[in-house]
Amino acid sequence: MTAQRLEKDGSGYFLYHSIGQYPGKAEDIAAAMTEFAGVWGAPDDGQWSAILGRRAEFIEHWRRLIGAPEGTVTTSENVTAALYALIGALPGKHLKGRKLLVAGDCFPSLHFLLTALAPRFGFSLETVPLRQGASYVEDEDVIAQWDETVGLALLTWVSSTSSHRADIAALTAHGRKMGSLVGVDITQAAGLLPFSVNEPAVDFTISTSLKWMCGTPGAGILHVASELIAACEPEFRGWFSQENPFSWDLDKFHYASDIRRFDNGTPSVVSALASLPAMRWHAAQDQQALLAHNRALSDAIFAGIEGLPFSLVSPRDDNARGGSVMIRLEDSQTAEGLLSTLRDRGIYADRRDALLRFSPGPVTTMDGVAVLVDAMRTHLS
Repeated sequence: MTAQRLEKDGSGYFLYHSIGQYPGKAEDIAAAMTEFAGVWGAPDDGQWSAILGRRAEFIEHWRRLIGAPEGTVTTSENVTAALYALIGALPGKHLKGRKLLVAGDCFPSLHFLLTALAPRFGFSLETVPLRQGASYVEDEDVIAQWDETVGLALLTWVSSTSSHRADIAALTAHGRKMGSLVGVDITQAAGLLPFSVNEPAVDFTISTSLKWMCGTPGAGILHVASELIAACEPEFRGWFSQENPFSWDLDKFHYASDIRRFDNGTPSVVSALASLPAMRWHAAQDQQALLAHNRALSDAIFAGIEGLPFSLVSPRDDNARGGSVMIRLEDSQTAEGLLSTLRDRGIYADRRDALLRFSPGPVTTMDGVAVLVDAMRTHLS
């Protein structure tokens, strides 16, 4: 199979841990943006009703995907912004003088944020380290550091550097015994693995529409459980945080009764509109078939590269893994050289230093896996 064919149909695309693709994505985005331009550029008064309606549809797709009750999901620019909004809204009893627990293999952006927020909100950031030589944090190590002093735990469902999948049910059950709030970053598996905010019940959820959801940058989401919403007073607030955004009495601000209190100024809607075609496409698919396709291609990768000189980073067990196969080579130079070889063959993956990441999705095919395996065996043997 030629590199040109692999690139044309996406057979050699292994970047779903970063940006997801589906058939016709470019055309769908172009059509959505053309529709937006027509609505927004029309010299009439129909812009906001149309555009906010599209935003509401985007939110509804996400709400159904994660099984969230109505009025508990809103948009956010990204997972970092969503976490910031949540932290800035919590009653002080959950954070002040307490610990915020996070695993050492969480998404670094979130750790950067929490490090800066700790002094202002009065919590100590407790980071569970990786064991010597390990590729991910073990669930039992998280539990070992999780006691009654933890006010909030931010769990990473699937790690972006190993594809290790945490046991959210077991971790959440422990957290309830400790009296902690529990939040989950579902970014690396949302849209591939089934997730429900009710099974087990978590206090908040953050994600993006990139990766397996195949959307665009800037289309993040924040879910907050109804009971917690009622206790939250977001510091980042604005006219859309109210029940009626057009209530402009400066002395009579009141938070909306639902997740809308986490909105602030005029909503940024373009990213949601651009991602809406992907949401519609995803909702129309057989979800079990999407996962089965990923598993079949991942198994073929595992089998095809067995015996080559690398360290396997991802768990081999499907139940302990997200959708990626990640390996570590000797050094970053070797990894970059292999990526260059793959790119020449029409195969697209990426690396973090010496860590190579392969994530097959809907447009990836067994032919693409075959070329990937052949190129790796030729380069590394």
